[in-house]
Amino acid sequence: MRKIIFAFLSFAIIFAGCKSTQKVPALPIQPIPGATIGLQETYWKLTELMGKPAVISEKMKKEIFIILKKEGSRVQGFSGCNTIMGLYKLKEGNRITFSGMASTMMACPDLATESEFNKMLGTVDNYSINGNLMTLNKARMAPLARFEAVIK
Repeated sequence: MRKIIFAFLSFAIIFAGCKSTQKVPALPIQPIPGATIGLQETYWKLTELMGKPAVISEKMKKEIFIILKKEGSRVQGFSGCNTIMGLYKLKEGNRITFSGMASTMMACPDLATESEFNKMLGTVDNYSINGNLMTLNKARMAPLARFEAVIK
């Protein structure tokens, strides 16, 4: 009986010692190895705009995102204060253009990020996807915007 109790206590001590109480710092967003995320019908959350991290301010209702719908080649999303909608066109070689963009007209205290985001959509001419990450680009310049796929 003593051997069983001793063995049980030994295992309990070993397993209790394996649990870490330290907080692990957040890592930068990385692609999920082997993940295949499609461009269309995916919730793409903005993570970086014009080389700067996308930050949700207290004034924003929610995160900036886009969804490219297959039906009608429509794009919908949120640009920081207003809901956005329009059309997109896919071409050979990962080329994409956005057109007919419109938005609601909410009065917001700060429209700088929203304006920059909407301007970026009018400039984009190609995209790339790596795992669960997408970039929208202009020619061969640095990415104009980076997004992360969110499973909802």
